[in-house]
Amino acid sequence: MSLAQKKILKSSHKLRASVQALGCRLNQYEGQSIEGKLRSKGYEIVPFGEDANLGVINTCTVTNEADAKSRNVIRRFSRKNPDAITVVVGCYSQTSANEVAMVEGVDYVIGNHDKMNFLDYLGEQKPASPVVIRERIDRSDFSMGHVGEVHFEQRANLKIQDGCDFMCSFCVIPFARGRARSREWIDLFEEAEQMVQKGVREIVLTGVNLGTYNLEGKNFLELVESLCALDGLDRLRISSIEPTTIPEELFGMMKDDQHSLMPYLHVPMQSGCDKILGLMKRKYSLQQMEEFFAQATEAIPGVCIGTDMMTGFPGESEQDFDKTCETFLNFPFTYCHVFTYSERDGTAASKANDHIPMQERRRRSSYLRQLSASKKMDWHTSFQGQEVRVLLENPKNGYYGGYTENYLKLMVPVEKENLENNFARVRVGEARPEYCLGQILEIED
Repeated sequence: MSLAQKKILKSSHKLRASVQALGCRLNQYEGQSIEGKLRSKGYEIVPFGEDANLGVINTCTVTNEADAKSRNVIRRFSRKNPDAITVVVGCYSQTSANEVAMVEGVDYVIGNHDKMNFLDYLGEQKPASPVVIRERIDRSDFSMGHVGEVHFEQRANLKIQDGCDFMCSFCVIPFARGRARSREWIDLFEEAEQMVQKGVREIVLTGVNLGTYNLEGKNFLELVESLCALDGLDRLRISSIEPTTIPEELFGMMKDDQHSLMPYLHVPMQSGCDKILGLMKRKYSLQQMEEFFAQATEAIPGVCIGTDMMTGFPGESEQDFDKTCETFLNFPFTYCHVFTYSERDGTAASKANDHIPMQERRRRSSYLRQLSASKKMDWHTSFQGQEVRVLLENPKNGYYGGYTENYLKLMVPVEKENLENNFARVRVGEARPEYCLGQILEIED
């Protein structure tokens, strides 16, 4: 930063802060909440990469690659803003605080228990050495409290739950985010109502293990029903939800085109092979999931179902991987997010003695991604010429982006301004790998 830039920052009435959230949808929600808290304390939020007095990085640690990306983002901020205070929060801070503290430029390392209250720990000056705050994560249910002035767009994430009790053999999340906890009912609904009042038309439920929501006798199904009854909310969408936690009563809501619950399920299978599912300590068999998906597709016409698959898990033979590919192709999945197995300290799988070479893990990931891309392209192509209903989002590069009820992404040319946050009837045109082009036929009142 030049001397002139430093003088501008010093003379400014507002301190400038940048927030970068890495990884999952839950981290993205928390990043927005952190921005809201900073605004309420008088900070101006600036894009990551601009000059700032304070940087907050909400980290991910789900894989070794996620750790490396977190370190790179930390270094990038601190080198751009050497005089700024650099605060690193989140999952990587929780599981590997000392490792994070050794990264160039880090001033504060704050775990998940305290990250939403990070401002309480900051001094006015940069500390001489990194300060580490990493408490044991409380197992009690939680409130987000006042998150300040959060800038929502047309679709907004809403955190309803945190942590997980399932203890899959590959997963570090129970160590990073603690055991399963639910968000206080009143606190959750106050934020949902605030979102609707600010113009949000679609709320996306987010958490670690959504379907385990349980607060004072109220379960996930009751939560969904109550949110769908909110005045002014057009759409409710469930993000990733564990296979054994999905109430079948949701199917009837998703089938009803007048209901605000969208016909979309992202169900992380992790493997398509019974042997590997057992080693992963997942809670279902292929036959159970085949029956479940058959029931879902029969009950919900046009439902979009996505999944997660992991390749290269310890002990996965070539035949096991072939079985996963076969399962993905034969099950009614539109796409899959592919993850290459990554050893995580403290997990049962990390202690296995039959690890797959990394080059082979990556080869398998590449092949499965190709299968997913082909299947998704076929799905996109099937919509060509159809008329669909799309919630238009903020324009970018001459196009409005937006999604249908069943999560088909459309890009339509900006022929008229200020149409964002409106529903439009759109004719689907050319299919592309990540979206379809479309033409607006009508804007709904």
